[in-house]
Amino acid sequence: MTGTQYIANFERFEKKYIMNTEQMQLLRPVLDSFMQPDLYPTSTNCSIYMDTEDHLLVRRSISKPDYKEKLRLRSYGTPGREDTVFLEIKKKTGGIVYKRRISLTASEAMDYLLHGIPPCNHGQIMKEIDWMVKRYELRPSIMISYDRVSYAEITPSPNSLRITIDRNLRYRDTDLDLCHGDYGEPLTAPGTCLMELKTARALPLPLLHAMSALHIRPISFSKVGEAYQKIMTTDGSMSLAV
Repeated sequence: MTGTQYIANFERFEKKYIMNTEQMQLLRPVLDSFMQPDLYPTSTNCSIYMDTEDHLLVRRSISKPDYKEKLRLRSYGTPGREDTVFLEIKKKTGGIVYKRRISLTASEAMDYLLHGIPPCNHGQIMKEIDWMVKRYELRPSIMISYDRVSYAEITPSPNSLRITIDRNLRYRDTDLDLCHGDYGEPLTAPGTCLMELKTARALPLPLLHAMSALHIRPISFSKVGEAYQKIMTTDGSMSLAV
């Protein structure tokens, strides 16, 4: 699929948890009792986050404001130049996450983000993205990659619960092209994973009770925010080389 044929909107609550291997093994029987592998159960997610020259968006995110927004380019695996990638705005306010995204070829997306060449088809979401890019003068800033396992409910409910478990989180701030591979520096400690619970309404009580018993607590964790802090700690400054 190429061009802007795919357009999607998302609205949901998200909760994040960092777990070690033992906690994950003990929690898995509970997950397996009401969750099953999603339609696309495994993937390697790669995202290039756009930001200003002085990293305004990620600095805002770290400060935990009531409202925050980001723009990223995402692929599932390493794309070829004519493969589909997704350019999306992600906003969070009042604990609710909203996403609006379009599909482009990798070459269309990079031409737009690096050189300001707009894709051929302009829909409403593309206009919103373009407004955000021009308002902030956004450019590629950080790339995040990780290996994901995704789960959906066995019996669909109004909660529309999805669970994702990410391992081997990694980042880089140079060579910012999705087509160049998913390599990077480690973002989290060895033996840990990041679990995200995504729901339209509530979380199942058995899951909440199991996580409480295993001392699995929700955390505030931004992948790009964590990468930014590691880069600043290591280098004292960031490269924007692409």
